[in-house]
Amino acid sequence: MKRALLAASLLPSLCFAQTSVPAGERKGFDRIVQADLRKDLAYIAGDSLAGRLSLQPGDDKAAEWVAQEFARAGLNPIRRESGIQGYYQPFTLVEYRPDRAASTVTLTRGGKSTVFHAPEATGVYKHSIDITAPVVFAGFGITAPELGYDDYKGIDAKGKIVFVFDHEPQEDNAHSVFNGTGNTRYATTRVKLLNAQVHGALAVVVVAEPNRKHLTNAERAARIGGSVTRTQPLPLQAIEEDEVKIPSLLVQDAVAAQILATAGATGKELQAGIDGDLRPRSRVLPDTSLTIHLRNASERTGTTLNVAGVLEGSDPKLKAETVLITAHHDHDGSTPCAAGKGDVDELGKPAPAGEECRQVWHGADDNGSGTVGVVELARAFAANGTRPRRSILFAVFAAEERGLLGAYWMAAHPVRPLATTRAQINFDMIGRDEKPSPQTDGLIEIPADTSNRLNLIGAPYSPTYNRVVAEENKHVGLELDDRFDRDAVLNVFFRSDQFPFVLHNIPAFWWFTGFHPDYHHTSDTVEKIDYPKMEKILKLAYLSAWRFASDAKTPVFVASPKVE
Repeated sequence: MKRALLAASLLPSLCFAQTSVPAGERKGFDRIVQADLRKDLAYIAGDSLAGRLSLQPGDDKAAEWVAQEFARAGLNPIRRESGIQGYYQPFTLVEYRPDRAASTVTLTRGGKSTVFHAPEATGVYKHSIDITAPVVFAGFGITAPELGYDDYKGIDAKGKIVFVFDHEPQEDNAHSVFNGTGNTRYATTRVKLLNAQVHGALAVVVVAEPNRKHLTNAERAARIGGSVTRTQPLPLQAIEEDEVKIPSLLVQDAVAAQILATAGATGKELQAGIDGDLRPRSRVLPDTSLTIHLRNASERTGTTLNVAGVLEGSDPKLKAETVLITAHHDHDGSTPCAAGKGDVDELGKPAPAGEECRQVWHGADDNGSGTVGVVELARAFAANGTRPRRSILFAVFAAEERGLLGAYWMAAHPVRPLATTRAQINFDMIGRDEKPSPQTDGLIEIPADTSNRLNLIGAPYSPTYNRVVAEENKHVGLELDDRFDRDAVLNVFFRSDQFPFVLHNIPAFWWFTGFHPDYHHTSDTVEKIDYPKMEKILKLAYLSAWRFASDAKTPVFVASPKVE
């Protein structure tokens, strides 16, 4: 992000709100009202939808409600087949529960075998699987030609198990080509899996960077704590026909040291070398074989639903182009209350225990706020009368909480061409004020006052997108924050539904008001939503989307983020 733009966005809101919204956009702008948000969110985050767990009836009701509201707003359906006009994009998930006690990773060397169990080595895959193969070390598992970096150069991974470090090189270096101290799209395990797959690997084993100065992903996730009290642990889910066809595993430091024992250097030395000169240290690990034995206690398939509708653009030629406005409708569901313990009701007040008592992960902010926000913007654009030149696709994805599954599915099976998709606005948690929590304590600085603050995530990949939002903010007066673009600790960049579209070179931002102590807890309830702030965010999104859909020049995707 340009420093001047960021500084301008942080000026007090009183400096902005005097500038009038263009007359042709005013009706839709004024159509965005808090009364709608309150009414809609009371339903989406209410007990009747039981926390909207993917593949459960409550989440199906949420998807049905979104489709009904798209129809009422007058959006065009995305499916016209066999006489059906619909707003659903269905796809199949595999829901499974790993059997950790029965799953093992075995290291064989010198005729001797060492067997590792969870938590030393853990793996997940949608089906039970057995793989035995030699091991190659492939650095960070990254192939980034635009950065002149390739961990696979000079090694043959075909038919082998690839061992890699998590994240990416030089993440403590503010001047690194890998977006300084932030993340690039190469830092996530899914991208490493897809890259290993292209190189013929059978599986990927990941270890946290040996020289890390941050928590591991498992340690960070454990801080959230919202699922500790679940009487029924959350199941895992995966796309049945996913692009990723090979399993991933995580190992702890001590296991990694044993695997690398024949590498000729320790993990710390290998990482230090890569960080020092950005030259890969990849190599075959002599006399090293792994056997991956993964078992699931249960597996089932089910159908879930992305929901989408189109507002057709006004320009005969440009209406073939698309701007995306998105969110996700699922959350973490509900479980029976623990014996003798009650829950909190929809207002966050204690509820008595009993046979019918259930703990509900209401997900008012995550992501009821985004779901109703997309619907409200659909109403606003449809009611405006005058339409922007390009078409707008409003989409609410399924199964984000299970791994961005709905967004990955639509990115792989687009309902409108990705080649002419010009920008994406993705809402995920736009209803609260950011507050310190165990997940963030000591890891990232949170401003003292976040009551007027919006985090925008994605500027390194599209400074021109960021410039449009900053310009339109003069009508609204929010404080725009880019902190998470410079963070490699919380993995924020690849934790929401804009990320699958970034992988397809689409300018895409996550609009996010930040973490808080109720994140992924039953206490994420409607009475804690900051509705005036949410209204301002949606008005800014409306104006920004209008620009994306009408300006002669559209946001430009930058494949290699520049460090400034």
